[in-house]
Amino acid sequence: MKILVTVKEVATVEDEFEIDGTEIADQYLGADLNEWDDYAIEEAVQLQEGGIADEVVAVTIGPEDCEQTIRQALAKGADRAVRVWDDALEDVDLLDVNAKTEILSAVIEEEDPDLVLSGVQAGDDSFAATGVSVAENIGFQWGAVVNHLEHDLEDGIASVRRELEGGVEELTNIDLPAVLTIQTGINEPRYASLRGIRQAQQKPMDVQTLADIGVDESTIETELELTDMYEPESESDATFWEGSAEETASELGELLRDKGVAQ
Repeated sequence: MKILVTVKEVATVEDEFEIDGTEIADQYLGADLNEWDDYAIEEAVQLQEGGIADEVVAVTIGPEDCEQTIRQALAKGADRAVRVWDDALEDVDLLDVNAKTEILSAVIEEEDPDLVLSGVQAGDDSFAATGVSVAENIGFQWGAVVNHLEHDLEDGIASVRRELEGGVEELTNIDLPAVLTIQTGINEPRYASLRGIRQAQQKPMDVQTLADIGVDESTIETELELTDMYEPESESDATFWEGSAEETASELGELLRDKGVAQ
């Protein structure tokens, strides 16, 4: 069995930052592997360690600068990676779901995996739609917001538990091949060992252009436009008191009386 995991490098922002137009200045930005994808990688590696999967392939869309971040997936156990990038993507500010779907679908059809794992969402754009969109596009079954996956996958069936609205969970069986979007908390992602980090530098990362995977440049055209960026105003303020419990108890009581909570 081959498992393909879609992964992404996302921007991280310091607690204090400044916005200039529709951008945050580079000095306030960092980069890391998308949190949800980290759980998807761990789930795939556990399936491989359990003898269910023979190969785990990580796939990303991103420039050369993201390779070190994506190699975190290799350091944690993925066997190889595919990175898709093209000059036509350089000036795209916001790659929409349709574009991601076409690119990832092309790679998946070439790789022909039995199972595709994707994070529920990305920490930057938070579309939370790419995994399901890819499944629909390539004709795979799918399960969204999966927080438990049985690791036997008997008879080509994935038994999953997934989150619904209002705290409700659904138990369901999904025929393979399938795409599952993985929720945080499904497992405990491992830290990459020093040995894993060293080995990751030697594992193959195949770089493909749009032409290589048979995707026309017109598919990345988008009607999405980033028009504004701002820090949302706080809907409520927190009050802090300094001192011992005895010293602050009366102040807390007065605040509660003012709010009508206590008489």
